Order: sequence, then structure tokens, then C-alpha cells
Amino acid sequence: MRTEPTQRHKIRERINPHTITLIEALNEFIKDAKKHLPEKYSQLVVIADDLDRIVPVPQEDGRTNHDQIFLDRSEQLKGLDCHLVYTVPISFLYSNRAADVANTYGNPQVLPMIMVTTPDNEISQIGIDKVIEVLQKRLNRVDEKLSIFDMFEEEEALKQLCLMSGGHVRNLLLLMKEAIKYTETLPITNRALQRSISELRTNYRNTVYANQWEALAKVYDSKEIDNESLYRDLLFNRCILEYRYLNSEGECITWYDVHPLIKGIKEFQDRFNRLYPS
Repeated sequence: MRTEPTQRHKIRERINPHTITLIEALNEFIKDAKKHLPEKYSQLVVIADDLDRIVPVPQEDGRTNHDQIFLDRSEQLKGLDCHLVYTVPISFLYSNRAADVANTYGNPQVLPMIMVTTPDNEISQIGIDKVIEVLQKRLNRVDEKLSIFDMFEEEEALKQLCLMSGGHVRNLLLLMKEAIKYTETLPITNRALQRSISELRTNYRNTVYANQWEALAKVYDSKEIDNESLYRDLLFNRCILEYRYLNSEGECITWYDVHPLIKGIKEFQDRFNRLYPS
């Protein structure tokens, strides 16, 4: 299917009539797997990751491929005899089908970004420490004796990496990977880190359309979004990141911010200064 994308439709047509049989076969496999679990484990969990990356494609009936996958096929998705975790595109949860998703699967569990900055644009040291902990755990899989602080030319560079990730773990690891690519010998130099930041920033610049800069400027100022397609697209592309925290009353507060890499783009800065000259 990857080498011949044009064959996908034909493959689906061949498989569709046998979907029920396939699910039954999978459940037999799961039933057997449960029998061989170690004694301290009693349940099996299947995680279908990366489904949140499926790009929304409009269909002729006005719906999208997300409707077809997560709603039309919901009985099949829920048909496996084990616990299931499906990652869903965040833009789908901000669409007019959000209530249908909740009614079908229960309330979705949102995984917010790690809060490396506060809604007041102040650095959150607690968030920075947590992101560093993520990197350290990753490094421990290579060598438990290594310290993530020794991987960088300066400790300030490590902090910069954490801030530029926006608390988004996938971006964090991507920035780290790119910085290592530009490093011949450790520690990672400030120049190598800056180059990785610049490369990813260019990707974000190419992602944003001309009519979206103003929306991004408004989000940076208000820390809020409007529930409309323009903002859903920016959420899907991770140009806007979602954060959450508990206030003193225990209430969950949700807020939004522009990805830190975008804040360094000239087009964004020009539009923000034009809208908020003070």
C-alpha cells in the first residue's frame, strides 16, 4: 500500500466484505494472548498511535474521512476484545462531530503540552524540569551513567531546546535529533542547536498560509481560540498548542499559545506588532 498508493481503494474493496471475519480472527488471537500474559498482568491494551496525523479530507457528502474512520467504523474500532486507545486528530474534537465522538467512545482524554511557559508568557521552571526529565529518560535507555546536561555545550542551550519545543514531546525529540545530526562530536554546540531550530522554524513558516498570521497573533495575545475551521487547521498542524492546568479551586483551565518557533518568524512578528502596537 505504501509503494502503490493507487491500489489502496482496490485493497479496501477486497477487505471490506471480510471485516467481521477479520475482527473475529483478531479476537481469537487476543484471547490466546491473554492466556499467556505474565501472572501480574490481567488485561491487554492495544494502542493505535499516529491516527492523529491523518489529514482531514473533505468528502462529496460534506463530511470528512475522519467521520468515516472514527464514526462510520466505530463498531469495528470497538470490536476488539481488549482495552483500546485510539489517538484522534485534535481538529476533529473541535469540530461539529465532537459530541458524536463523546457519545460513541466516551469523553476523550486530551493530552496537553507540557507547560514550559505560563499564560503570562513567563518561563515555567517546573515545566522545563519536566521536559528535561523526558530527555534524561530517553538518554538512560542508551546509558544510565550519561547526564543530559553533559550533552550540551551550555546548560542555557538545553533550556532553549525545552522552550523551543513548546512542551510538545514529538517536536522536542525532533529538535534533539536535528541538533545531533549537525554535531560531529559531543557536546552539542550552540550553533548546531540553533541550526536545528532554524530548520524546523522554516517548516512552520511554510505551513502557515497568509490569511493565518492574524489568527496566530490574536491567539498569542488572548491565549484563546475561536472554534472555526481556520483555528482547527492550526491546531491540527501544531501551529497552535493546547495547555491545561488546575487552578486553586481544582478547576481545569485550558489555554492556547502559538508554537514558540513561530514567534521568531518575521511574518508573525510584523502582524502582531501591527495589531498590537503597544
